[in-house]
Amino acid sequence: MPSPDVISATGVTTGGAAATLQPIIAALVGDVPALLVFWDGSRIEPAGTKTAGTPTIRVNSADAIRRIMRSPDELGFARAYVAGDLETDGDLIDLVKALRPAGLQLGSLRRMTIAVARALSAARKLELFSAPPAPPAEEARLSGRLHTRSRDAQAISHHYDVGNEFYEIVLGPTMTYSCARFADDSMTLAQAQTGKHELISRKLGLHGRSGLRLLDVGCGWGSMALHAAAHHGAQVVGITISAEQAAYARARVERAGLADLVEIRLQDYRDLAGERFDAISSVGMFEHVGKARMGEYFATLRALLSDNGRLLNHAISSVGGSRIGARSFVGRYVFPDGELLDVGDVVLAMEGAGFEVRDVESLREHYALTLRHWLANLDERWDDAVALVGAGRARVWRLYMAASAIGFEDAGLGLHQVLGVVDDPDGGSAMPRTRDDWAARG
Repeated sequence: MPSPDVISATGVTTGGAAATLQPIIAALVGDVPALLVFWDGSRIEPAGTKTAGTPTIRVNSADAIRRIMRSPDELGFARAYVAGDLETDGDLIDLVKALRPAGLQLGSLRRMTIAVARALSAARKLELFSAPPAPPAEEARLSGRLHTRSRDAQAISHHYDVGNEFYEIVLGPTMTYSCARFADDSMTLAQAQTGKHELISRKLGLHGRSGLRLLDVGCGWGSMALHAAAHHGAQVVGITISAEQAAYARARVERAGLADLVEIRLQDYRDLAGERFDAISSVGMFEHVGKARMGEYFATLRALLSDNGRLLNHAISSVGGSRIGARSFVGRYVFPDGELLDVGDVVLAMEGAGFEVRDVESLREHYALTLRHWLANLDERWDDAVALVGAGRARVWRLYMAASAIGFEDAGLGLHQVLGVVDDPDGGSAMPRTRDDWAARG
């Protein structure tokens, strides 16, 4: 066992729990990228790093180590953080960035016999072989087959039905839960969200054509529907399968005096039939559809559009596509059953459903900035958020937004708006010849 204040393979230890745990941490993560402070005040400092300005993780109890040993991947770390067994000091985005290169040295406990012996000895000393506490209550527990109506409703409720007041804190006054568009650095979050709504309205050809019928799929708290009605005189039907969102959106419509233009329905997109629309917006909803149902999704929407009708699909994307795994933090706590699809597959599926794809735009960097604004909102009113949803749920959101911001900054995640049109029988599209029709004011 390392003696106090010596440099080990992991870092500089200061005795106590730090010295005892050093072999386990060395086996799990290698060299520590952050200052680790344990429940007895002992700590492990990154070798060769000054303490000032170093990201800090506070290990509040041995339960944190038990959770990680039981699930030696990001899920174990997430459970410890959500439960409060781990806490962080300083900028969480910087800390997650520092942790990512280290990762977990999976398999090292089997490969390194000396490390195994030392780690087992330390684990016995701290009685770490006892079962860890049950997972935090904030984990999703869904039942039924993937992407059935009932299971999708469970997944949506898990994520969105946590309290509208909490979302007011995070999202700000526009209550818009999707990527904003910051046309310049002086924009506030609210201005950037309004700019995004206007961009979508113009891509859909709503401007200067009062009375067009718009379907907003996954309408959230009604922001896009309200913008299209108030600024362009559109007749809007917004649908969501979140009961809390629907109630909130209806109240907003009434307060805005737009009940004659906007109808909010608690409805699944698969139940839409026999109606006609001039335009459809799908903003931040497609991630819940799944690759297996992508063709059905676009075919359903295509059948609802009149000739020259347009669809704007705004969604997070991933090169090659990726299903959010059940053992990932995001899959277990944030977006159960979510899938991020390759934008190329999205284009092909839209074409397969009968759309002519006319425009693809990436807003990746804008989403990173949006998430930083949301995270700042949460941190600024942290105590209020905890009072509303509990510390565990607030920690879920804090970690999720920090990690997602990094994903958009390093191009691990993308965000694309794909615009499709239904050509008339003669091949006419009624599309503008250039992007100037929307770009100048978007």
